[in-house]
Amino acid sequence: MTTGSLLAADLVLAVLAAAGWLGGGAASAARRRPLALGLAAFALLATLARAITIAALARAGWWFAAEKVLVAAPLSLAAVAVAGPRLLRAPGDIRSAAVPLLFAGYAVGGGLLVTVLHGYPVSAGAGLLAVAGTVAATAMSWRVLGRRPTRTVSRAALVVAVAALVTGTGLTVAPNAAPGVPHDHEYRDARTVGEPTGRVTLTAGTATVRVSGRDVAAWAFNGQVPGPELTATVGDVLEVTLRNRDIARGVTLHWHGYDVPNGQDGVPGVTQAAVLPGQEFVYRFRADQVGTYWYHTHAVSDVGVRMGLYGVLVVRPAPVTGVDVTVPVHTLAGLPLPAPRTEPVEAGVPVRLRLINTDSTTHRYALAGTPFRVAAIDGSDLRGSTSLVDTAVLIPAGGRYDLVFTGPATPVALFVDGRAVYSTGPVTAATGTWPVLDPLTYGVAAPVRWSRYDKEFTLVLDRGLDLSGLLPRYAHTVNGAAAPDIPPQVVRLGDIVRFTIVNRSTAVHPWHLHGHHVLVLSRDGRPATGSPLWLDSFDVRPGDVWEVAFRADNPGTWANHCHNLPHADAGMTLHLMYS
Repeated sequence: MTTGSLLAADLVLAVLAAAGWLGGGAASAARRRPLALGLAAFALLATLARAITIAALARAGWWFAAEKVLVAAPLSLAAVAVAGPRLLRAPGDIRSAAVPLLFAGYAVGGGLLVTVLHGYPVSAGAGLLAVAGTVAATAMSWRVLGRRPTRTVSRAALVVAVAALVTGTGLTVAPNAAPGVPHDHEYRDARTVGEPTGRVTLTAGTATVRVSGRDVAAWAFNGQVPGPELTATVGDVLEVTLRNRDIARGVTLHWHGYDVPNGQDGVPGVTQAAVLPGQEFVYRFRADQVGTYWYHTHAVSDVGVRMGLYGVLVVRPAPVTGVDVTVPVHTLAGLPLPAPRTEPVEAGVPVRLRLINTDSTTHRYALAGTPFRVAAIDGSDLRGSTSLVDTAVLIPAGGRYDLVFTGPATPVALFVDGRAVYSTGPVTAATGTWPVLDPLTYGVAAPVRWSRYDKEFTLVLDRGLDLSGLLPRYAHTVNGAAAPDIPPQVVRLGDIVRFTIVNRSTAVHPWHLHGHHVLVLSRDGRPATGSPLWLDSFDVRPGDVWEVAFRADNPGTWANHCHNLPHADAGMTLHLMYS
């Protein structure tokens, strides 16, 4: 059973246990003895079963079990200690068991709410609020059911509830002293890289585009979705002028996966100001990084990219030989792009398919009709890639895979989530049951580059209630905080940096660090054994623990965020800063 499955199972058991105790209490209050005993026995079993899942999660990592061990487990123990004896004695008047059973439901439910609303890291304040809520709800139930406790018990309950509430609230809303990312620095000019060998103008504006026979409202570069494909040969100097015609919320250009100088990275409020209607900004950088990349707006990116402000960037080592095809996959207004196309290829001709996932979720790609190799991932060539057949690949949000093959005499087709998007002729194939390639075991290994790390950071991805703004929000969090209140990671030029990225949430988080590629060291404690894997986008699935490393060799302030862009907008964004 995976850690992600354990997290889901634990949540289900907690819900069932709380529902069982509360249902048993309600049935007791209604004097429905068999139903009350049955529900209470079910709740007891679910509560005891949680001990197994919590122990297993603790073995997987303290990140996954901290609040369960320190808050939920004591509350569950109290629930069993109070309600258990009532079940064993099974009193003649079952109504007398109502309050103990309801107390058990409130206690287990309180622990569940700490996990769902607070999450990681474990907090004494959240635990005290759960205690306060449990005691207060029990006291109210006592009054409603007309079984008032003694004055001594009432006073003790009031003192405990008030003390827990006041102390817990104080600890929970205490201001975070961690420094934020400065937003008042001057934006730096582009580095001097020489005269441009190619100039392009991209104009962002609202447009109507044709998708699958339908007119769709979009935001587009130069009136098309995707925007114009930008290509360069190594050594070229690209100059791209971005103009904003009428995108009211502003636009920028971020070169996804291409490690440009910081001033060219296109993150509004960090490396430049957003380009507002009527304004323009000029990007200039040298094409010295071969591979498949893409560009997109980083201003209000969760909306802008989804509406169509994206395009392809390809840097080649030399002029193209053979067939070179880019396949940027996107969903626009619920409709899939690109439209299917068929292009005959002569037998013996080398073909490179550049697969780009510009959506916020993972896509499944399958190449049918020919053996192929994965030549590169995220713009970095793989070492010793071997031939594959009847094998699918999963590409995370923002990720890119280059597949290469020699054109056979028979047709070939590329399927994305079961839909043919590119073919050389008619192909019928059932690819849904094909195994999925694990890139951590593919290719030939090389010696580990570093034996020491100058800086180490742990990022624990979760969900929780963010109370730092004017209105509460249910945010995607990193180490218990949401943007803009997540402390930055500070490094020095030349540091070897290791990240441990832990996902204790129930959602997939495709992780993306700007300005750097990271070397994958391990996933879930298993070292990477294939070709050295340099990534800029990788899926951290529920329960996953990734260890990656990189050399801090590109000074600046860099975004480090989930590339499910609505998650980033909902808090899952922090920054890497050079001191």
